[in-house]
Amino acid sequence: MGKKDPRIDTYIARQQDFARPILTYLRDVVHEGCPDCEETVKWSSPSFTHHGLLCGFAAFKEHATFGFWKHELVVGSDRGDAMGSFGRLTSVKDLPSKKQLIAMIRKAMELNEQGVTTPRAPKGSRPPIAMPKELSAALSKNKKAKATYDAFSPSHKREYLEWITEARTDDTRQRRVAQAIEWMAEGKARNWKYM
Repeated sequence: MGKKDPRIDTYIARQQDFARPILTYLRDVVHEGCPDCEETVKWSSPSFTHHGLLCGFAAFKEHATFGFWKHELVVGSDRGDAMGSFGRLTSVKDLPSKKQLIAMIRKAMELNEQGVTTPRAPKGSRPPIAMPKELSAALSKNKKAKATYDAFSPSHKREYLEWITEARTDDTRQRRVAQAIEWMAEGKARNWKYM
């Protein structure tokens, strides 16, 4: 059997009652499908590797997720807006059958062994996002935050711009601008918690 990581035992133990059976089941199925896989933690979530990233799971307050690193090549469909490869999981019944899961795990394993990579979307395919006036005004009042923002890569800038422009209410937008300024003044990217 592959290498197990005690951090994943700890991760599973501290999850909600509904999530623990899902995560335990997924962990067992991944090891059954890929006996040589190794466990690790990536982006604060349990992950499984075999000649590269294979798959991983995470638990949240009301649902869990499970996803393949090469989703489109393994599952064969665009995941759309769904989280993970199978959307929001609230019980083991939300997953494909064990036989189907093992087949997918083996496919992911073979893709990694063969060095197959996931095709990337062409660069520059997304239209630019205009700077919200609230963010521009706030940056002009905070030199540290502005210096951080100006030094960001285009992708880091986009993460903040998307987060702020996707706010549905003015109140939410204002809170996000304030949070963004605070984080940028500390030199943090939007998704700093996962880095």
